[in-house]
Amino acid sequence: MLKLRLSMGGTKKRPVYKIVVADSRFPRDGRFIEKLGFFNPLMPKEKKERVGLQPERIKYWLSQGAKPTTRVARLLGENNLMEMPKPGNNPNKAVPKKDRKKDSSDAPKEEKKADAPKEEKKTEAPKAEKKAEAPKEEKKK
Repeated sequence: MLKLRLSMGGTKKRPVYKIVVADSRFPRDGRFIEKLGFFNPLMPKEKKERVGLQPERIKYWLSQGAKPTTRVARLLGENNLMEMPKPGNNPNKAVPKKDRKKDSSDAPKEEKKADAPKEEKKTEAPKAEKKAEAPKEEKKK
């Protein structure tokens, strides 16, 4: 299956992506059929140099049945080359990961407390104290 996808380039902590058409079985940064543009995520969204596309070739590959990945579909939608994809539903994405765990674990406990009737605490029997052992007598022969 043909895919329009991003192929990573650049250096450490400075990514630059090529928009390529490739077989879905090929590695991400491996063999591709044709380069169709580039994407530089480090540039501000307002700059034209952030995304470069070849609209005629992209339309050709879309007509041949190539499917864009989610990120490429958004880039193409922003440049009016195809319909903008529907936004995904991930309500926790804006919440930091450490806070997600707290919120998700606290919510069920509160619901359980509210739903369950209040029970009296059971009093436990006091623990038996260890008996002081008498000193052992030495055996005489």
